[in-house]
Amino acid sequence: MTLVRPKKYLGQHFLKSMDVARRIAGSLPVGSPASVLEIGPGMGMLTQFLLQQPQIDLKVVEIDHESVVYLQQHFPQLQILEKDFLQLDLNQIFSHPFSIIGNFPYNISSQIFFKVLDNKDLIPSVVGMVQKEVAERLASPPGNKTYGILSVLLQANYDINYLFTVDETVFYPPPKVKSAVISLKRKENPEVDYDEQLFRRVVKTAFNQRRKTLRNSLKSIIPFHPMNADPLFDLRPEQLDVKTFVELTNKIGSALKEKQ
Repeated sequence: MTLVRPKKYLGQHFLKSMDVARRIAGSLPVGSPASVLEIGPGMGMLTQFLLQQPQIDLKVVEIDHESVVYLQQHFPQLQILEKDFLQLDLNQIFSHPFSIIGNFPYNISSQIFFKVLDNKDLIPSVVGMVQKEVAERLASPPGNKTYGILSVLLQANYDINYLFTVDETVFYPPPKVKSAVISLKRKENPEVDYDEQLFRRVVKTAFNQRRKTLRNSLKSIIPFHPMNADPLFDLRPEQLDVKTFVELTNKIGSALKEKQ
């Protein structure tokens, strides 16, 4: 397949390695049949291998018109949405749950994962190529500097696996950093016994002041309460695993109800 170099990159580095594209396509855990949405197909390097799997009902979303024209010419059977993924109503893509795959544009990769979270009931699995440091952050265990908001929020709902590292030389234009492919598989029994809106607020507020103890960083949520004497509040957010964040959220939720 000849790689045409588009004039606009829109934050995306186009994959030019057939071997890497084939490996990414093979990493998606799809059954038969399966619906799949590819984000940012570009010139279709990954798309061609997805189309070779007859059990896949594939749609792609691409914002760059030049890439869309190329895809229409080379893959006439392809269902193409010329739109911004972040603006899509995902309920309108398929009439049932679907998987997501793609070489995600670096500048919106975090926003893509937040949108996945907002639509987690629709999305049982994701395979995405992102910056290596982003992949490490998403898969990071507690106690790490890379462990943060998305680590906790995603790990509460998905099992995350760092699959493999991708060298910068297999892209056009070559990025200044290495990339990595990760997979997300929605948990069958996630931590559901909590107020999800409050959980997100607690996690985001805690990590926005990650150098402070929880007693200080969470003052905006629960300023004065006997619960604040709990030794848990002496910790910093990166010291809490997902289960402990859920326990913290439930404690705060109970305390807030007492104040009402």
